[in-house]
Amino acid sequence: MGKLILVRHGKSIWNIENIFTGWTDIDLADQGIEEAKIAGELIRDKNIAIDICFSSYLKRAIKTASIILETANLTQIDFIKSWKLNERNYGAWQGRNKDEVRKEVGEDLFWKVRRGYSASAPALSLDDDRYPKLDPKYKKVNTSNLPLTESLKDTKQRAVEYYFEAIVPELVKGNTVLVSAHGNSIRALMTQILNIPASEISKVEVQTGVLNIYDFDSTMTLKDNYALKQKNELVL
Repeated sequence: MGKLILVRHGKSIWNIENIFTGWTDIDLADQGIEEAKIAGELIRDKNIAIDICFSSYLKRAIKTASIILETANLTQIDFIKSWKLNERNYGAWQGRNKDEVRKEVGEDLFWKVRRGYSASAPALSLDDDRYPKLDPKYKKVNTSNLPLTESLKDTKQRAVEYYFEAIVPELVKGNTVLVSAHGNSIRALMTQILNIPASEISKVEVQTGVLNIYDFDSTMTLKDNYALKQKNELVL
């Protein structure tokens, strides 16, 4: 039986400051480091033997996974990173305070972009410093795949593609897989795994540092799903 563990990175500095982050490579806040340690303690204390780990290219997800694995004494496992697990690209809203953006564009548009499925923030220009093509970490990624902005639909397309390309084969082998990613890339995977329609996606919330666990049989039929939040706390 394969086991998938999805964890949103611990709180970042910009999470605490209420700033749109997207593909901006912001570090974990002290609170986020503590959340990752607690997640690692849970995995250790529950004797969950992780076989392989995946994360995005962004250091808040990479550090969360690294802290979890170190705390759980699992640093020897394979650790694979992919840009396809990155957070949703929020385009020109990246680096801006969320409350200020909401006042500027109005409640309706703000929430269509923030919690909707097809709407996206204004795109970056090609010469904007925030354009991923200008970041060396994406030099091996085809330019056509590097977004100037994204909707959740766009994010789901790449995250689910990677899910079937790299993660499902591990689950079919019966492995336990840890994925450390972001609010929107995890929402995208959850909607795929739980067959949640686009009309209901706004209701899907992903908390930082929570271990969302999915158990599959050998045919990739979902048998159980639950979340571990704190020591000895099981959330059904």
